[in-house]
Amino acid sequence: MARYWFLAFTSAVLYLPARAQNITTEADRFIKLLNNAQKSKALLPFDTPERYKFHFIPLNDRKGISMNELNAAQKQQVFALLRASLSNAAVEKITAIMQLEILLKELEQRAADDHYRDPGKYFLTIFGTPSDSGVWGWRFEGHHISFNFSAHKNLLLSGTPSFLGSNPAIVQSGPQKNKEILKEETTAGFELLHSLSAPELKKAIINTTAPSDIITGASRKAMIEQAEGVRYTELGAKAQLLFLQLLEVYLDRYKKELSGRMLQDIKNAGLENLRFAWAGYRQRGIGKPCYYRIHGPTIIIEYDNTQNNANHIHTVIRDLKNDFGEDALLEHYKNGHHKKKP
Repeated sequence: MARYWFLAFTSAVLYLPARAQNITTEADRFIKLLNNAQKSKALLPFDTPERYKFHFIPLNDRKGISMNELNAAQKQQVFALLRASLSNAAVEKITAIMQLEILLKELEQRAADDHYRDPGKYFLTIFGTPSDSGVWGWRFEGHHISFNFSAHKNLLLSGTPSFLGSNPAIVQSGPQKNKEILKEETTAGFELLHSLSAPELKKAIINTTAPSDIITGASRKAMIEQAEGVRYTELGAKAQLLFLQLLEVYLDRYKKELSGRMLQDIKNAGLENLRFAWAGYRQRGIGKPCYYRIHGPTIIIEYDNTQNNANHIHTVIRDLKNDFGEDALLEHYKNGHHKKKP
């Protein structure tokens, strides 16, 4: 049953006509479609500790309201809010990752009533009240997807932590054979690696064995203690261009306004402090585990493809200044923009 509603729904929603996108308006439209029971699940206070929880594995106790609990109009409005916050390419990746749950259920030969793999087990939570006068946030999360947004009025201040993963990374058989949802992230990483000179490569390779997963995990505070890898300013012109293109693959998951501010923060912190590091195999392919990261004063981006015989990708973006809103929201608190609910 999940297969049919999800495939029909996503086929329709991706081709809806575009409309002017305002995150506050889209969030408010979603809330107005909910009944009281649904609101009790979907709406939480802005200051709840739940807002700082970040997970990307299958869970049975997520907060928020699941896609399974929404009707067609409500589901459509979830995607309207996603499209108001993310690029079209990112929304397409999200729907494709959700669709993989159907494939995983088949590959793992799970019973029809087993909902461990379920494209409807993705949850939307709104924190605070979307308005033109205060701070609020929202989260969309499930297996291999997590986006955490913080906003002031209609301005997105932060869209991290964010996570996209794909299992399988490359579909091996069936109607979706050779489908590769995170191909862009894989290709751009290998293109940069293979452009490096011998001295650059020596600095970039931090281990011949890839870590078993992203190093920052699901930690509240992202941290990699040692800055490793080759610096942007140590690269030749071609490699520098490919480095920036790789960075943009990730930042372009967001709308231009937010991605532009993130890029400016990176540049303000000094491109000389931005590093590219690689671990594991230097050849691309299933059975060849690999890992790379971009690390600077304001950003950590990780890519890991090690699980399931290196056919299972995890990618994460952590804004070291503005995860969960952090510095940007603190600035609004200091300026008296936020009024705490009684």
